[in-house]
Amino acid sequence: MIPLPAPAAHGAFVHPALFYRDLPEYVAGVGGFVRDSLSAGAPVLVAVPGPHLDSLRESLGADAAGVTWTDMTELGRNPGRILAALQDFADLHVSRPARIVGEPIWPGRSPAEVLEATRHEALINTAFSGRQATILCPYDVQGLAPAVLADARRTHPTLIEDGQDLPSPAYTDAARVSADCDRPLPEPEGEAARFAYAHGGLAEVREYAEAWARGTALAPARRSDLVLAVSEAAANSLSHGGGKGTLRLWTTSGARVGVVAEIHDGGHLADPLAGRRRPSLATTNGGRGLWMIHQLCDLVEVRATDTAFTLRLHMATT
Repeated sequence: MIPLPAPAAHGAFVHPALFYRDLPEYVAGVGGFVRDSLSAGAPVLVAVPGPHLDSLRESLGADAAGVTWTDMTELGRNPGRILAALQDFADLHVSRPARIVGEPIWPGRSPAEVLEATRHEALINTAFSGRQATILCPYDVQGLAPAVLADARRTHPTLIEDGQDLPSPAYTDAARVSADCDRPLPEPEGEAARFAYAHGGLAEVREYAEAWARGTALAPARRSDLVLAVSEAAANSLSHGGGKGTLRLWTTSGARVGVVAEIHDGGHLADPLAGRRRPSLATTNGGRGLWMIHQLCDLVEVRATDTAFTLRLHMATT
């Protein structure tokens, strides 16, 4: 029998990783967590990839009606969108501790997606610190690389593995894990268009991006999304990145066919949660532009050092 995580104590956040080997073990572990949560009268959100969603619904029978279901392949296509969705669900039920199943990493994710999802898993611990909630994260030990499982041990305070629910000896501070995710980005496979900009040049950035995007396979609506995302990123450069920056644009092929826009400047990301939490209506700065970028793009890669800040924005054309 797979043990269930202990309910969150008052003001406590519980964030276990569930290591499973096959679908029956997955359904038993996750399904048991969901049933236990429903029996306790807790609000339940299940955000997992589509095939797992169907298996869990079937196993729960009539109990499935009491669950909020979300396909993680849609919600988490860009891992930077996930955290806000989890917080939104918890905020809807402030009088009761939310219980959530979130599976942001599954076999078939690209290395770039896995890295940003790992950053997300670390930042959950910061975003939900002091909040009474439980987020259970399943990991496929047969289908995921050993390095991914090692990172899961670093991003989750407790592990459910081999019939035991125990503290993770490898658990690491979120800031350290996030910094470890700032690995050098690979160079484009082919030639990239390049445009340098400074104060007063925001309109020229938009015009350059629009002209370049017209030569790609992006649909007109997605071209507009790309230009808007680039404009927001460049505006951040001018306001917070030293007043200048560099835009590079290129197309990709292979497993991820699409376009990439990279914005590099001399800024510093003071808040690693910026753009991942929904900004309040009262917010006048500090993440509104990054929030919009995350909503517009299929993947956002973030690289932050003490002296530079890089955003790599991906949009698929298929």
